[in-house]
Amino acid sequence: MIVPDSRDETIEQPIERQMTTSHATMADERDTGAQDLPPGVTPTGDAPPPDAQVDGATGSADRSAAVSMPEGAVPTSRAGNPVPGAEVAAMFDDIAPVYDRMNTLMTFGLDGRWRRAAVQATHLSAGDAVIDVACGTGKLAATLAERVGPFGRVLAVDLAPGMIAEATEQNRDLVQLEFRVADALALAVPDDAFDAATIAFGLRNLPDYEAGFRELARVVRPGGRVVCLELSVPRPRVWGRIYHGVFRRSAPLLGSMFGRRDAYSYLPQSLEGFPNPDELVRTMTGAGLVDVSYRRLALGAVALHRGTVLS
Repeated sequence: MIVPDSRDETIEQPIERQMTTSHATMADERDTGAQDLPPGVTPTGDAPPPDAQVDGATGSADRSAAVSMPEGAVPTSRAGNPVPGAEVAAMFDDIAPVYDRMNTLMTFGLDGRWRRAAVQATHLSAGDAVIDVACGTGKLAATLAERVGPFGRVLAVDLAPGMIAEATEQNRDLVQLEFRVADALALAVPDDAFDAATIAFGLRNLPDYEAGFRELARVVRPGGRVVCLELSVPRPRVWGRIYHGVFRRSAPLLGSMFGRRDAYSYLPQSLEGFPNPDELVRTMTGAGLVDVSYRRLALGAVALHRGTVLS
């Protein structure tokens, strides 16, 4: 279960434009994956981006610069989801009818707020085109459609036909919104076709995270944005351990209320070994994105990343 308070933590982590794996670091995260800057790293004087506060949330901006990974250090997180895509799609087909209600319960209704933050991070304008990958029941896609207006275009794709069926049924009145069954790693769209791309709570399900970002970058025009909204583990490590323990127990329990205990046991398991926010920055830069940054929401239980396609 996501355990937020009324003050979503709003932290911006600027990353230097030329950052590479050899110029990044990880803190000791053997216990939970939560990460703190190592001793001796000092913040820069850079000002936070203009959208460092979203939806009325307040908080200080983290101006920490990119830090250096000790020579020979090896990332401990996995590079992709080990569960086969067909199994993941079948599981989401099964939970599609209860997916929205479960999200509302597990996030205390704050998932809409996070989606609005993701839409703002795209910098889309009326008439723009955007693709939403792993769209689920289309909640983020519908919010994007409102942003671009009736003369814009939103293509929303998901590997699970059941999710696409639910999304289509719920959004028939949005003429600018199209839903398709598609593989996030092999999108059947041309290069540079969109002004932005989004993925919300779906990256953990991909077999290769960097390949997923590379495919999103491929279909976005130079200068456009790629935005990722995803679960994370709060920091410091003590809070992270508490959160993870509660999440492991509460998600299956809530799922059992709708007869989907097994499916919602997968949710906390998918977070185990998932890259922490700083590691995800390196994954995005490895996929060719630049000016990558992130914000922590819900006390760090959610991370919002954004990057720009190289011009």
